[in-house]
Amino acid sequence: MVRQLCFSCCSGNCYQIILWSIMAVSVYQINKGINKSIEFKGLKAQYIWYLGGGGVSLMIVFAILYIMGIPSIMCIGIIAGSGTVLVVKIYKMSNTYGEHGMMKALARKQLPKNIRVNSRGIFII
Repeated sequence: MVRQLCFSCCSGNCYQIILWSIMAVSVYQINKGINKSIEFKGLKAQYIWYLGGGGVSLMIVFAILYIMGIPSIMCIGIIAGSGTVLVVKIYKMSNTYGEHGMMKALARKQLPKNIRVNSRGIFII
């Protein structure tokens, strides 16, 4: 975006100053209706936080690899590959389980498949 300012002086000359706007305006929509969870670019609810945490952890891993002396192009390749896998996995989980599905699946795995009772004493009043 370019803006122009014109200043005229007493001799009749007009001095123009061109101002460049450096800051770009980005507007992101967060779709949220009544009793609906937050959705951002296809990610639902807690998966937004998972992706953010994964991004931060990848930056930390990059810093550790760089400090260890691994060449920077190799670090970028490792982080780019890991980041791609992270994004694909999180989008897949978001589409598979939805808002609360992953928590329900983890809770279902913790339930015992069988209950064994060796005595009838607990059923007799």
